[in-house]
Amino acid sequence: MASSVRVCNPRFARGRTWVAEVGIAPESGGKFVRRMSTPSDNGWSTSAGAWLRLMEQGDPNRVLLLDEVMLGLCGEVRDRDVLDVGCGEGRFCRMLGARGARTVGVDPTVEFIAEARRQQPGGTFLAAGGEALPLADASMDLVVSYVALVDIPDFRAAIREMARVVRPGGRCVIANLNGFSTATTHFWARDEDNNKRHWTMDNYMVERPGRAEWAGISIVNWHRPLSAYVQAFLGAGLRLEHFDEPMPTPAVKAKHPKMQDFHRIPHFCTMVWRAPARPPAA
Repeated sequence: MASSVRVCNPRFARGRTWVAEVGIAPESGGKFVRRMSTPSDNGWSTSAGAWLRLMEQGDPNRVLLLDEVMLGLCGEVRDRDVLDVGCGEGRFCRMLGARGARTVGVDPTVEFIAEARRQQPGGTFLAAGGEALPLADASMDLVVSYVALVDIPDFRAAIREMARVVRPGGRCVIANLNGFSTATTHFWARDEDNNKRHWTMDNYMVERPGRAEWAGISIVNWHRPLSAYVQAFLGAGLRLEHFDEPMPTPAVKAKHPKMQDFHRIPHFCTMVWRAPARPPAA
């Protein structure tokens, strides 16, 4: 007789807290609430302290998976002008700056901008949303969005702004949550022995906000299907050069068995979009 299946929030082994096992399904007993009206408060200011503590501890999704991938996609950045849209506390700006980039970080949460300036005195960090970047046209060699598009209400405007500020022939390097992750209803469906049976999701094509809560953080993320993002980038005149769903390395999986879940459902995707080169002078 087949085992029964129940749907529930994740349970987690005791020991070190993995704060975000699968991006939106945190290991600290978090929840993801759907069917909410358009939020007036995205929660980032009130959650800033908890987020900074998480970043200080090390987010496994970044440290064990995405950092190496994103640095590789950015490539050689020495003496390049690089913009990080949704820079948060400036962590990735500092990583790129250590490789010789001239970085600009933009984030609407003033608490994060203050922390970024504290950690990188003399760095350029601007309190602004991605929908209206306070930068000149064609002023950046590289534009980065590191799991930030899910936080931006008008992501289409933000993508148009990325395309506006990147120089001809420049690139936009993107990491984002996959749509089947943000379309979840109750994370994993589990059997009576608490084994993960399958991932739950519904209404994939319906764009909508949802509140994610874990580790003292309570913020609004937005679900969109992948097609919505791709169409927005194409509509902004950019050309797709790379798409992937990153997997942990064998060494990471051997040391952190929970990362095996990415083989069942890759929660993140990465993209590289190229701006058209300036046409040759007549």
